[in-house]
Amino acid sequence: MTDSGRSAGSPSPAGALALVLHSHMPYVEGFGTWPFGEEWLWEAVATVYLPLLEVLDGAPVTLGLTPVLCDQLETLPGPAGERFLAFLREVRAPLHAEDADGLRRGGQSEAAAEVERAAGDYAAAERSFQALGGDLLGAFRRLAAGGSRPELLGSAATHAVLPLLATRGGRRLQIEAGLRAHERRFARRPPAVWLPECAYAPGLEEQLADAGARAFCLDQTDRWGLGAPEQLEPVRTPAGPVAVPIDWSTVGLVWDERSGYPVHGRYRNYHGRTIHDLKPWDNSGSPYDYDAACELAAEHARDFLRRCAVRLEGHRVQRDRTGLLCCPLDTELLGHWWYEGQIWLSTVLAEAEDHGVELLPLSQALTRVTPIEGRELAPSSWGVPKDLSTWDSPRVAELVVAARRGELELVAAANAMHDDGEPTHAALERAARELLALQSSDWAFLETRALAAEYPLERARAHARGLDGALAAAVPDSGAELDPGLRNLAPELDLAPLLAP
Repeated sequence: MTDSGRSAGSPSPAGALALVLHSHMPYVEGFGTWPFGEEWLWEAVATVYLPLLEVLDGAPVTLGLTPVLCDQLETLPGPAGERFLAFLREVRAPLHAEDADGLRRGGQSEAAAEVERAAGDYAAAERSFQALGGDLLGAFRRLAAGGSRPELLGSAATHAVLPLLATRGGRRLQIEAGLRAHERRFARRPPAVWLPECAYAPGLEEQLADAGARAFCLDQTDRWGLGAPEQLEPVRTPAGPVAVPIDWSTVGLVWDERSGYPVHGRYRNYHGRTIHDLKPWDNSGSPYDYDAACELAAEHARDFLRRCAVRLEGHRVQRDRTGLLCCPLDTELLGHWWYEGQIWLSTVLAEAEDHGVELLPLSQALTRVTPIEGRELAPSSWGVPKDLSTWDSPRVAELVVAARRGELELVAAANAMHDDGEPTHAALERAARELLALQSSDWAFLETRALAAEYPLERARAHARGLDGALAAAVPDSGAELDPGLRNLAPELDLAPLLAP
Protein backbone atom coordinates (compact mmCIF):
# COMPACT_ATOMS: atom_id res chain seq x y z
CA MET A 1 0.00 0.00 0.00
CA THR A 2 1.12 3.60 -0.59
CA ASP A 3 1.03 6.39 1.99
CA SER A 4 -2.42 7.33 0.69
CA GLY A 5 -3.82 3.88 1.51
CA ARG A 6 -4.41 2.96 -2.12
CA SER A 7 -3.07 -0.09 -3.85
CA ALA A 8 -0.47 0.79 -6.46
CA GLY A 9 -2.11 1.40 -9.81
CA SER A 10 -5.65 1.74 -8.43
CA PRO A 11 -7.59 4.85 -9.53
CA SER A 12 -7.82 7.72 -7.08
CA PRO A 13 -11.41 8.34 -5.99
CA ALA A 14 -10.65 12.07 -6.02
CA GLY A 15 -9.51 12.18 -9.66
CA ALA A 16 -6.33 12.66 -11.62
CA LEU A 17 -3.64 15.22 -12.37
CA ALA A 18 -2.85 15.82 -16.06
CA LEU A 19 0.47 17.58 -16.59
CA VAL A 20 0.50 19.07 -20.09
CA LEU A 21 3.89 20.25 -21.36
CA HIS A 22 3.45 22.69 -24.23
CA SER A 23 6.64 22.72 -26.34
CA HIS A 24 6.87 25.52 -28.88
CA MET A 25 9.37 27.75 -30.64
CA PRO A 26 8.61 30.31 -33.34
CA TYR A 27 9.97 29.67 -36.82
CA VAL A 28 13.47 31.05 -36.27
CA GLU A 29 15.70 28.40 -37.88
CA GLY A 30 17.77 30.28 -40.44
CA PHE A 31 16.33 33.70 -39.52
CA GLY A 32 19.04 35.63 -37.67
CA THR A 33 21.33 34.62 -34.84
CA TRP A 34 22.24 36.77 -31.85
CA PRO A 35 20.48 38.42 -30.05
CA PHE A 36 17.28 37.36 -31.86
CA GLY A 37 16.91 34.36 -34.12
CA GLU A 38 17.87 30.74 -34.33
CA GLU A 39 20.04 30.83 -31.20
CA TRP A 40 16.71 30.81 -29.31
CA LEU A 41 16.14 27.37 -30.82
CA TRP A 42 19.69 26.16 -30.17
CA GLU A 43 19.45 27.22 -26.52
CA ALA A 44 16.15 25.36 -26.11
CA VAL A 45 17.55 22.23 -27.76
CA ALA A 46 20.60 22.26 -25.49
CA THR A 47 18.98 23.13 -22.17
CA VAL A 48 15.43 21.83 -22.51
CA TYR A 49 14.65 19.31 -25.23
CA LEU A 50 17.74 17.08 -25.08
CA PRO A 51 17.78 16.66 -21.27
CA LEU A 52 13.98 16.25 -21.29
CA LEU A 53 14.23 13.00 -23.25
CA GLU A 54 15.51 11.07 -20.24
CA VAL A 55 13.11 12.74 -17.81
CA LEU A 56 10.03 11.85 -19.89
CA ASP A 57 10.91 8.27 -20.82
CA GLY A 58 7.76 6.35 -19.83
CA ALA A 59 6.30 9.33 -17.96
CA PRO A 60 2.48 9.52 -17.65
CA VAL A 61 2.28 13.09 -18.95
CA THR A 62 1.02 14.83 -22.07
CA LEU A 63 3.68 16.35 -24.31
CA GLY A 64 2.75 18.93 -26.88
CA LEU A 65 5.18 19.40 -29.77
CA THR A 66 3.89 22.16 -32.02
CA PRO A 67 4.17 21.45 -35.75
CA VAL A 68 6.35 24.52 -36.31
CA LEU A 69 8.77 23.31 -33.62
CA CYS A 70 8.88 19.89 -35.27
CA ASP A 71 9.42 21.55 -38.68
CA GLN A 72 12.63 22.99 -37.25
CA LEU A 73 13.77 19.92 -35.31
CA GLU A 74 13.36 17.91 -38.51
CA THR A 75 16.16 19.94 -40.12
CA LEU A 76 18.75 19.09 -37.46
CA PRO A 77 20.29 16.00 -39.14
CA GLY A 78 21.83 18.37 -41.70
CA PRO A 79 23.17 21.92 -42.02
CA ALA A 80 21.00 23.19 -39.17
CA GLY A 81 22.53 20.56 -36.89
CA GLU A 82 26.00 21.68 -37.88
CA ARG A 83 25.09 25.24 -36.93
CA PHE A 84 23.79 23.95 -33.60
CA LEU A 85 27.08 22.17 -32.91
CA ALA A 86 28.98 25.31 -33.90
CA PHE A 87 26.86 27.23 -31.38
CA LEU A 88 27.89 24.79 -28.65
CA ARG A 89 31.57 24.65 -29.60
CA GLU A 90 32.31 28.11 -30.94
CA VAL A 91 29.92 30.28 -28.94
CA ARG A 92 28.94 28.71 -25.64
CA ALA A 93 32.22 26.96 -24.75
CA PRO A 94 34.59 29.93 -25.27
CA LEU A 95 32.18 32.42 -23.67
CA HIS A 96 31.93 30.30 -20.53
CA ALA A 97 35.73 30.09 -20.37
CA GLU A 98 36.15 33.83 -20.95
CA ASP A 99 33.58 34.90 -18.38
CA ALA A 100 34.87 32.43 -15.78
CA ASP A 101 38.35 33.89 -16.22
CA GLY A 102 37.02 37.44 -15.92
CA LEU A 103 35.04 36.68 -12.79
CA ARG A 104 37.99 34.98 -11.16
CA ARG A 105 40.31 37.90 -11.95
CA GLY A 106 37.66 40.18 -10.46
CA GLY A 107 37.72 38.28 -7.18
CA GLN A 108 34.43 36.43 -7.74
CA SER A 109 35.76 32.90 -7.51
CA GLU A 110 32.42 31.30 -6.53
CA ALA A 111 30.66 32.83 -9.53
CA ALA A 112 33.55 31.75 -11.75
CA ALA A 113 33.26 28.18 -10.51
CA GLU A 114 29.53 28.19 -11.25
CA VAL A 115 30.14 29.39 -14.82
CA GLU A 116 32.62 26.55 -15.29
CA ARG A 117 30.10 24.05 -13.91
CA ALA A 118 27.33 25.36 -16.17
CA ALA A 119 29.57 24.93 -19.21
CA GLY A 120 29.12 21.21 -18.66
CA ASP A 121 25.44 21.55 -19.63
CA TYR A 122 26.43 22.39 -23.18
CA ALA A 123 29.12 19.71 -23.32
CA ALA A 124 26.49 17.18 -22.23
CA ALA A 125 24.11 18.50 -24.88
CA GLU A 126 26.75 17.95 -27.55
CA ARG A 127 27.31 14.36 -26.44
CA SER A 128 23.57 13.64 -26.40
CA PHE A 129 23.02 15.25 -29.79
CA GLN A 130 25.82 13.27 -31.41
CA ALA A 131 24.60 10.03 -29.82
CA LEU A 132 21.24 10.66 -31.54
CA GLY A 133 22.92 11.34 -34.86
CA GLY A 134 21.27 14.75 -34.71
CA ASP A 135 17.82 13.20 -34.99
CA LEU A 136 16.10 14.82 -32.03
CA LEU A 137 12.67 14.54 -33.64
CA GLY A 138 13.25 10.82 -34.13
CA ALA A 139 14.10 10.55 -30.43
CA PHE A 140 10.76 12.13 -29.52
CA ARG A 141 9.06 9.75 -31.95
CA ARG A 142 10.64 6.75 -30.24
CA LEU A 143 9.79 8.20 -26.82
CA ALA A 144 6.09 8.23 -27.70
CA ALA A 145 6.07 5.03 -29.75
CA GLY A 146 3.91 3.28 -27.16
CA GLY A 147 1.18 5.80 -27.82
CA SER A 148 0.36 6.82 -24.27
CA ARG A 149 3.37 7.54 -22.01
CA PRO A 150 4.06 10.28 -22.77
CA GLU A 151 1.02 11.05 -24.88
CA LEU A 152 1.59 13.52 -27.71
CA LEU A 153 -0.64 16.52 -28.26
CA GLY A 154 -1.31 18.08 -31.67
CA SER A 155 -1.73 21.74 -32.56
CA ALA A 156 -2.23 24.21 -35.39
CA ALA A 157 0.54 24.54 -37.96
CA THR A 158 2.28 27.73 -36.84
CA HIS A 159 0.68 28.58 -33.50
CA ALA A 160 -1.85 31.03 -34.90
CA VAL A 161 -4.50 32.52 -32.60
CA LEU A 162 -7.36 30.69 -34.28
CA PRO A 163 -10.25 32.96 -33.18
CA LEU A 164 -8.48 35.91 -34.86
CA LEU A 165 -8.29 34.30 -38.30
CA ALA A 166 -10.56 35.86 -40.89
CA THR A 167 -12.16 32.80 -42.50
CA ARG A 168 -13.26 29.26 -41.79
CA GLY A 169 -10.96 28.14 -44.59
CA GLY A 170 -7.99 29.86 -42.94
CA ARG A 171 -8.70 28.12 -39.64
CA ARG A 172 -9.10 24.78 -41.40
CA LEU A 173 -5.76 25.31 -43.17
CA GLN A 174 -3.96 25.94 -39.86
CA ILE A 175 -5.59 22.98 -38.12
CA GLU A 176 -5.33 20.49 -40.95
CA ALA A 177 -1.74 21.35 -41.91
CA GLY A 178 -0.70 20.90 -38.29
CA LEU A 179 -2.49 17.60 -37.77
CA ARG A 180 -1.36 16.15 -41.12
CA ALA A 181 2.25 16.90 -40.19
CA HIS A 182 1.74 15.29 -36.77
CA GLU A 183 0.22 12.19 -38.34
CA ARG A 184 3.08 11.80 -40.81
CA ARG A 185 5.71 12.19 -38.10
CA PHE A 186 4.12 10.14 -35.32
CA ALA A 187 1.99 7.62 -37.28
CA ARG A 188 -1.34 8.68 -35.80
CA ARG A 189 -3.61 11.66 -35.44
CA PRO A 190 -3.38 13.11 -31.93
CA PRO A 191 -6.39 12.42 -29.72
CA ALA A 192 -6.26 15.92 -28.25
CA VAL A 193 -5.30 19.34 -29.60
CA TRP A 194 -3.58 22.29 -27.98
CA LEU A 195 -5.25 25.55 -28.99
CA PRO A 196 -2.41 28.05 -29.50
CA GLU A 197 -2.34 30.48 -26.58
CA CYS A 198 -5.37 28.52 -25.26
CA ALA A 199 -7.36 30.93 -27.46
CA TYR A 200 -10.96 29.79 -27.72
CA ALA A 201 -14.14 31.18 -29.25
CA PRO A 202 -17.49 29.35 -29.33
CA GLY A 203 -17.83 27.35 -32.53
CA LEU A 204 -14.15 26.48 -32.83
CA GLU A 205 -14.91 23.00 -31.46
CA GLU A 206 -16.86 22.24 -34.66
CA GLN A 207 -13.71 22.54 -36.77
CA LEU A 208 -11.74 20.53 -34.21
CA ALA A 209 -14.37 17.80 -34.47
CA ASP A 210 -14.10 17.84 -38.26
CA ALA A 211 -10.34 17.29 -37.87
CA GLY A 212 -10.88 14.30 -35.57
CA ALA A 213 -9.88 15.93 -32.28
CA ARG A 214 -11.60 14.50 -29.21
CA ALA A 215 -10.39 17.00 -26.60
CA PHE A 216 -8.76 20.41 -26.16
CA CYS A 217 -7.64 22.61 -23.28
CA LEU A 218 -9.00 26.07 -22.53
CA ASP A 219 -8.80 28.70 -19.79
CA GLN A 220 -12.08 29.67 -18.12
CA THR A 221 -10.61 31.41 -15.08
CA ASP A 222 -12.45 34.67 -15.72
CA ARG A 223 -15.68 32.79 -16.43
CA TRP A 224 -15.83 30.68 -13.26
CA GLY A 225 -13.28 32.26 -10.92
CA LEU A 226 -9.83 31.29 -9.68
CA GLY A 227 -9.97 27.99 -7.80
CA ALA A 228 -13.62 27.33 -8.64
CA PRO A 229 -14.70 23.67 -8.67
CA GLU A 230 -15.75 24.07 -12.32
CA GLN A 231 -12.07 24.30 -13.22
CA LEU A 232 -11.76 20.54 -12.50
CA GLU A 233 -14.79 19.55 -14.59
CA PRO A 234 -14.37 18.85 -18.31
CA VAL A 235 -17.24 19.96 -20.54
CA ARG A 236 -18.57 18.05 -23.54
CA THR A 237 -19.27 20.52 -26.32
CA PRO A 238 -22.30 20.09 -28.61
CA ALA A 239 -19.91 19.27 -31.48
CA GLY A 240 -18.41 16.37 -29.51
CA PRO A 241 -14.86 17.32 -28.41
CA VAL A 242 -14.38 17.64 -24.67
CA ALA A 243 -13.16 21.00 -23.38
CA VAL A 244 -10.69 20.54 -20.50
CA PRO A 245 -10.37 23.60 -18.26
CA ILE A 246 -6.89 24.40 -17.03
CA ASP A 247 -6.62 25.12 -13.31
CA TRP A 248 -4.81 28.43 -12.97
CA SER A 249 -4.64 28.15 -9.18
CA THR A 250 -2.38 25.13 -9.75
CA VAL A 251 -0.52 26.54 -12.76
CA GLY A 252 0.25 29.67 -10.76
CA LEU A 253 2.22 27.66 -8.19
CA VAL A 254 4.86 27.34 -10.89
CA TRP A 255 4.14 30.13 -13.34
CA ASP A 256 3.25 33.19 -11.25
CA GLU A 257 6.04 35.72 -11.76
CA ARG A 258 5.61 37.21 -8.29
CA SER A 259 4.89 34.21 -6.07
CA GLY A 260 5.63 31.05 -8.11
CA TYR A 261 8.35 28.61 -7.09
CA PRO A 262 10.97 29.96 -9.56
CA VAL A 263 11.19 33.37 -7.84
CA HIS A 264 12.65 31.87 -4.63
CA GLY A 265 15.95 33.48 -3.74
CA ARG A 266 17.91 30.22 -3.94
CA TYR A 267 17.12 29.55 -7.60
CA ARG A 268 19.34 30.70 -10.45
CA ASN A 269 18.58 34.25 -11.53
CA TYR A 270 17.48 34.30 -15.16
CA HIS A 271 17.99 38.06 -15.43
CA GLY A 272 21.26 38.58 -13.52
CA ARG A 273 23.84 37.96 -16.23
CA THR A 274 27.51 38.35 -17.00
CA ILE A 275 28.81 40.38 -19.91
CA HIS A 276 28.28 37.36 -22.18
CA ASP A 277 24.78 36.54 -20.93
CA LEU A 278 25.73 33.80 -18.46
CA LYS A 279 23.95 33.40 -15.13
CA PRO A 280 26.17 32.65 -12.10
CA TRP A 281 24.00 34.33 -9.42
CA ASP A 282 20.83 33.34 -7.61
CA ASN A 283 17.69 35.44 -7.17
CA SER A 284 19.00 36.83 -3.89
CA GLY A 285 22.15 38.19 -5.57
CA SER A 286 24.52 35.60 -4.08
CA PRO A 287 26.69 33.20 -6.09
CA TYR A 288 24.47 30.38 -7.29
CA ASP A 289 24.57 27.11 -5.31
CA TYR A 290 23.47 24.36 -7.70
CA ASP A 291 23.14 21.58 -5.11
CA ALA A 292 21.07 23.71 -2.72
CA ALA A 293 18.81 24.82 -5.58
CA CYS A 294 18.22 21.22 -6.66
CA GLU A 295 17.25 20.27 -3.11
CA LEU A 296 14.78 23.15 -3.04
CA ALA A 297 13.30 22.12 -6.40
CA ALA A 298 12.62 18.65 -5.04
CA GLU A 299 10.91 20.11 -1.97
CA HIS A 300 8.84 22.41 -4.14
CA ALA A 301 7.78 19.37 -6.17
CA ARG A 302 6.54 17.72 -2.97
CA ASP A 303 4.71 20.91 -2.00
CA PHE A 304 3.09 20.94 -5.46
CA LEU A 305 1.93 17.35 -5.07
CA ARG A 306 0.53 18.00 -1.61
CA ARG A 307 -1.43 20.97 -2.94
CA CYS A 308 -2.71 18.97 -5.92
CA ALA A 309 -3.93 16.22 -3.58
CA VAL A 310 -5.75 18.79 -1.45
CA ARG A 311 -7.27 20.45 -4.54
CA LEU A 312 -8.59 17.14 -5.90
CA GLU A 313 -9.91 15.96 -2.54
CA GLY A 314 -11.56 19.32 -1.90
CA HIS A 315 -13.36 19.06 -5.23
CA ARG A 316 -14.49 15.52 -4.46
CA VAL A 317 -15.94 16.59 -1.10
CA GLN A 318 -17.60 19.70 -2.53
CA ARG A 319 -19.03 18.14 -5.69
CA ASP A 320 -19.18 14.44 -4.84
CA ARG A 321 -17.57 13.59 -8.15
CA THR A 322 -14.18 12.82 -9.62
CA GLY A 323 -12.13 15.79 -10.81
CA LEU A 324 -9.51 16.32 -13.50
CA LEU A 325 -6.80 18.73 -12.46
CA CYS A 326 -5.19 19.96 -15.71
CA CYS A 327 -1.91 21.82 -15.25
CA PRO A 328 -0.26 22.99 -18.48
CA LEU A 329 3.22 24.52 -18.50
CA ASP A 330 5.46 25.80 -21.26
CA THR A 331 8.11 23.11 -21.61
CA GLU A 332 10.76 25.79 -22.12
CA LEU A 333 10.13 26.99 -18.56
CA LEU A 334 11.65 23.73 -17.33
CA GLY A 335 15.38 24.07 -17.80
CA HIS A 336 15.61 27.45 -19.49
CA TRP A 337 13.62 30.15 -17.69
CA TRP A 338 13.49 28.03 -14.53
CA TYR A 339 16.87 26.36 -14.58
CA GLU A 340 15.94 23.78 -11.93
CA GLY A 341 12.56 23.01 -13.49
CA GLN A 342 13.46 19.56 -14.73
CA ILE A 343 14.60 18.56 -11.23
CA TRP A 344 11.16 19.67 -10.05
CA LEU A 345 9.47 17.68 -12.83
CA SER A 346 11.52 14.54 -12.16
CA THR A 347 10.50 14.63 -8.50
CA VAL A 348 6.84 15.17 -9.37
CA LEU A 349 6.96 12.12 -11.63
CA ALA A 350 8.79 9.97 -9.09
CA GLU A 351 6.73 10.85 -6.02
CA ALA A 352 3.18 11.53 -7.25
CA GLU A 353 1.83 8.18 -6.08
CA ASP A 354 3.43 8.58 -2.65
CA HIS A 355 1.41 11.77 -2.21
CA GLY A 356 -1.86 10.17 -3.29
CA VAL A 357 -1.88 11.87 -6.69
CA GLU A 358 -2.77 9.85 -9.77
CA LEU A 359 -0.76 11.33 -12.63
CA LEU A 360 -2.13 10.42 -16.08
CA PRO A 361 -1.88 11.49 -19.72
CA LEU A 362 -4.79 13.68 -20.73
CA SER A 363 -6.76 11.10 -22.72
CA GLN A 364 -6.47 8.50 -19.97
CA ALA A 365 -7.38 11.06 -17.31
CA LEU A 366 -10.55 11.84 -19.25
CA THR A 367 -11.67 8.23 -18.82
CA ARG A 368 -11.77 8.87 -15.05
CA VAL A 369 -14.38 11.65 -15.25
CA THR A 370 -17.83 12.15 -16.72
CA PRO A 371 -17.87 15.40 -18.72
CA ILE A 372 -20.46 18.03 -17.87
CA GLU A 373 -23.15 18.48 -20.55
CA GLY A 374 -24.67 21.80 -21.54
CA ARG A 375 -22.26 24.13 -19.71
CA GLU A 376 -21.60 27.31 -21.70
CA LEU A 377 -17.99 28.21 -22.46
CA ALA A 378 -16.72 31.76 -22.79
CA PRO A 379 -14.24 33.24 -25.29
CA SER A 380 -10.84 33.27 -23.61
CA SER A 381 -7.08 32.79 -23.75
CA TRP A 382 -4.33 32.26 -21.21
CA GLY A 383 -2.89 35.67 -21.99
CA VAL A 384 -2.72 38.63 -19.61
CA PRO A 385 -5.55 39.62 -19.44
CA LYS A 386 -7.32 36.42 -20.41
CA ASP A 387 -8.71 37.79 -23.66
CA LEU A 388 -7.17 38.30 -27.12
CA SER A 389 -5.72 41.77 -26.53
CA THR A 390 -2.11 40.50 -26.46
CA TRP A 391 -2.51 39.58 -30.14
CA ASP A 392 -5.16 42.11 -31.22
CA SER A 393 -4.61 45.70 -30.07
CA PRO A 394 -3.55 49.05 -31.56
CA ARG A 395 0.09 48.25 -30.77
CA VAL A 396 0.02 45.23 -33.11
CA ALA A 397 -2.58 46.53 -35.58
CA GLU A 398 -0.09 46.32 -38.46
CA LEU A 399 0.43 42.60 -37.86
CA VAL A 400 -3.27 41.86 -37.44
CA VAL A 401 -4.31 43.73 -40.58
CA ALA A 402 -1.54 42.22 -42.69
CA ALA A 403 -2.44 38.67 -41.63
CA ARG A 404 -6.17 39.09 -42.20
CA ARG A 405 -5.69 40.83 -45.54
CA GLY A 406 -3.30 38.14 -46.71
CA GLU A 407 -5.66 35.38 -45.61
CA LEU A 408 -8.60 36.88 -47.50
CA GLU A 409 -6.51 37.34 -50.63
CA LEU A 410 -5.17 33.78 -50.47
CA VAL A 411 -8.63 32.28 -49.99
CA ALA A 412 -9.95 34.33 -52.91
CA ALA A 413 -7.04 33.34 -55.16
CA ALA A 414 -7.32 29.63 -54.31
CA ASN A 415 -11.06 29.57 -54.97
CA ALA A 416 -10.71 31.55 -58.22
CA MET A 417 -8.07 29.14 -59.49
CA HIS A 418 -10.25 26.19 -58.48
CA ASP A 419 -13.31 27.65 -60.22
CA ASP A 420 -11.29 28.16 -63.41
CA GLY A 421 -10.17 24.54 -63.35
CA GLU A 422 -6.53 25.55 -62.97
CA PRO A 423 -4.15 23.08 -61.30
CA THR A 424 -2.66 24.12 -57.97
CA HIS A 425 0.16 26.52 -58.63
CA ALA A 426 3.47 26.20 -56.72
CA ALA A 427 3.33 29.93 -56.07
CA LEU A 428 -0.02 29.53 -54.33
CA GLU A 429 1.46 26.93 -51.99
CA ARG A 430 4.34 29.30 -51.31
CA ALA A 431 1.82 32.05 -50.54
CA ALA A 432 0.06 29.72 -48.10
CA ARG A 433 3.32 29.00 -46.28
CA GLU A 434 4.12 32.70 -46.04
CA LEU A 435 0.63 33.26 -44.61
CA LEU A 436 1.10 30.51 -42.04
CA ALA A 437 4.41 32.08 -41.00
CA LEU A 438 2.79 35.52 -40.79
CA GLN A 439 -0.07 34.19 -38.64
CA SER A 440 2.24 32.95 -35.86
CA SER A 441 1.13 34.30 -32.48
CA ASP A 442 4.75 34.87 -31.52
CA TRP A 443 5.26 38.08 -33.47
CA ALA A 444 2.39 39.92 -31.77
CA PHE A 445 3.33 38.50 -28.35
CA LEU A 446 6.93 39.66 -28.67
CA GLU A 447 5.85 43.08 -29.93
CA THR A 448 3.22 43.56 -27.22
CA ARG A 449 5.73 42.66 -24.50
CA ALA A 450 8.58 44.60 -26.18
CA LEU A 451 10.81 41.53 -25.84
CA ALA A 452 12.78 41.44 -29.09
CA ALA A 453 13.31 44.97 -30.42
CA GLU A 454 12.39 45.18 -34.11
CA TYR A 455 12.74 41.44 -34.78
CA PRO A 456 9.01 40.48 -34.68
CA LEU A 457 7.97 43.39 -36.91
CA GLU A 458 10.79 42.66 -39.35
CA ARG A 459 9.82 39.00 -39.53
CA ALA A 460 6.11 39.73 -40.02
CA ARG A 461 6.80 42.35 -42.69
CA ALA A 462 9.11 39.97 -44.56
CA HIS A 463 6.46 37.23 -44.59
CA ALA A 464 3.82 39.73 -45.72
CA ARG A 465 6.07 40.76 -48.64
CA GLY A 466 6.71 37.12 -49.44
CA LEU A 467 2.97 36.45 -49.44
CA ASP A 468 2.30 39.35 -51.79
CA GLY A 469 5.08 38.25 -54.13
CA ALA A 470 3.86 34.66 -54.22
CA LEU A 471 0.28 35.73 -54.94
CA ALA A 472 1.55 37.89 -57.79
CA ALA A 473 3.57 34.97 -59.17
CA ALA A 474 0.47 32.75 -59.04
CA VAL A 475 -1.31 34.90 -61.64
CA PRO A 476 -0.98 33.18 -65.07
CA ASP A 477 1.49 34.92 -67.38
CA SER A 478 2.24 37.54 -64.72
CA GLY A 479 5.98 37.35 -65.26
CA ALA A 480 6.51 37.69 -61.49
CA GLU A 481 9.37 35.61 -60.15
CA LEU A 482 9.07 33.46 -57.05
CA ASP A 483 11.73 33.84 -54.38
CA PRO A 484 13.38 30.69 -52.97
CA GLY A 485 11.01 28.77 -50.72
CA LEU A 486 10.78 28.51 -46.97
CA ARG A 487 12.86 25.51 -45.97
CA ASN A 488 10.70 23.08 -44.04
CA LEU A 489 7.66 25.04 -42.92
CA ALA A 490 4.39 23.04 -43.04
CA PRO A 491 5.75 20.21 -45.21
CA GLU A 492 2.35 18.46 -45.30
CA LEU A 493 0.54 21.49 -46.68
CA ASP A 494 -2.65 20.85 -48.68
CA LEU A 495 -4.69 23.79 -49.99
CA ALA A 496 -7.96 21.83 -50.07
CA PRO A 497 -9.14 23.22 -46.69
CA LEU A 498 -9.28 26.67 -48.29
CA LEU A 499 -11.84 25.44 -50.79
CA ALA A 500 -14.35 23.77 -48.49
CA PRO A 501 -17.53 25.77 -47.82
